Amino acid sequence: MIVVQTPLRISFLGGGTDFEDFYTEYGGAVLSTAIDKCVFVIVKERFDDLICVNYSERERVEKVEHLRHELVREAMRRTGVCKGIEITTLADIPAEGTGLGSSSSITVGLLQALYMYLGNTVTMETLASEACEIEIDTLGQPIGKQDQYIAAYGGIRLITFDSNGINVEKVELPVSKRNEFSDNFLLFYSGMTRKAGDILSELKANINHRRAILSEMRNMAYEAKDALVSGDFDAFGEMLHRGWEFKKHMASEVTNDKINEIYAIARKAGALGGKVTGAGGGGFLLLYCPQGKQNDVRAVLRNLRELPFHF
Repeated sequence: MIVVQTPLRISFLGGGTDFEDFYTEYGGAVLSTAIDKCVFVIVKERFDDLICVNYSERERVEKVEHLRHELVREAMRRTGVCKGIEITTLADIPAEGTGLGSSSSITVGLLQALYMYLGNTVTMETLASEACEIEIDTLGQPIGKQDQYIAAYGGIRLITFDSNGINVEKVELPVSKRNEFSDNFLLFYSGMTRKAGDILSELKANINHRRAILSEMRNMAYEAKDALVSGDFDAFGEMLHRGWEFKKHMASEVTNDKINEIYAIARKAGALGGKVTGAGGGGFLLLYCPQGKQNDVRAVLRNLRELPFHF
């Protein structure tokens, strides 16, 4: 039996610049971190030749092409595993519509588990690039490429994109500083889930009309990385606020009245900045809040479920 644990992620700044339609011409940059909430993929050989897949449903089929779970089906095709296997996926949080990159984490985890099942060791780059190919090229998902790379590489990363390829840079922080930085964040579940595809399809369609905004968001990813390395964490929080103001103009359903109200209340109580994770429209609300103000923010958001986490 093989068990693979793959982290979920929080993207801070630069989201949207990882779309190929933008970065091949203008270059993209995303500052992102893996968190200690994960998805798990369990692979076990079967005695017979059937394929069994367990997730929110249970599938039992004779051929790979009969699988309804697209990510499992395409990961099996990619790795060449075609029969006599049982695959189970689990997650620390609801795996859909939360904005923490679960689909890409599952894809990376599936590839890693299936390659290990075959006795093959592959690189982080291979896992990330093949996950991109599955989700974007094969399945036609209207997504960028940041989630697959942070799921495969982990840590806090500045991921840059251009016509020559993708570069992943580790943001080095002493453990004490990383913990201090992490402790300034709160994560609340908005109570709303959404299909990211519709928002991302609109965002992708708007790229030509939002080039100036995307260019500014790309530049902010570099600025935020510098603030992080220099230890200017409160400046980082203010950048999150600026980034969220830009992001709201990228697509019509990135935010709504309820999200705007929650965010305004949190800012008034002491949060310096924040954003809705992922495409927007629901899922989790990330807030940067100095520790002396965190209980005030928790008090005004007491009707929302908080998810404690660390980088």
